[in-house]
Amino acid sequence: MAKLLHPKATAVWLVDNTTLTFKQIADFTGMHELEIQGIADGDVAAGVKGFDPVANNQLEAEEIRKGEENKLYKLKLKPNPAARDEDKRRGPRYTPLSKRQDRPAAILWLVKFHPELADSQISRLVGTTKPTIQSIRERTHWNIANIQPIDPVALGLCKQTELDEAVQKAAERKARAGEVMSDDERRRLVTTEQSLGMEAEPRMPSSIEGLESFTLSGAPEESEEEAPSEESYRDAESFFNLPGDSEEDDDEDEETGRG
Repeated sequence: MAKLLHPKATAVWLVDNTTLTFKQIADFTGMHELEIQGIADGDVAAGVKGFDPVANNQLEAEEIRKGEENKLYKLKLKPNPAARDEDKRRGPRYTPLSKRQDRPAAILWLVKFHPELADSQISRLVGTTKPTIQSIRERTHWNIANIQPIDPVALGLCKQTELDEAVQKAAERKARAGEVMSDDERRRLVTTEQSLGMEAEPRMPSSIEGLESFTLSGAPEESEEEAPSEESYRDAESFFNLPGDSEEDDDEDEETGRG
């Protein structure tokens, strides 16, 4: 699909040289109607020179005439055969220099959590080559010991919608091949929108894991030694296990009194 060159400058030219409505110009240039009104008021695009779309082979003069006669008419961009399929990306995407060192971590994440993705899909998502992907799959990469898997969406290497689309295509490819997916693989093929719409599964705290079959409904077993009754603690001496007065203590008291 062909795209309009210099949309803001084109909007300036259309505002100055035609009687098209702000809505028509906004729809044609992909701008907001308030921006077009700001251009007309001189608040937006001050100093921007108008770009003639007719002289630059982007718009037919007949389209402008139709738009001026019918205020509901939408201008159509002149088709450019050279721009056909320009939106289709071929080969790996361009990755900025500042993020290229993050690609191995993103590849490892995709290989680990989405093994159903083909190398060509990972190459388009992250912007890398198939030999690099293969070396990480086989763990022969020179820095594999220091690579930690990180979500490529969190690294800014691709969009979540692009990842979801690639995962969905991988699911359809497996279904056509007749391969049976495990429950774990099927959960990984869920898109972000579907995942956010699901109810959270109750999880057991790790501190009580392994006690699922524990119950308190049964009667406690009696211990071999019976606990002392409350009556046995009524006497303070027996409660604190105080020793009784011995004869030696009596003799000491008598000697002290004689002295």
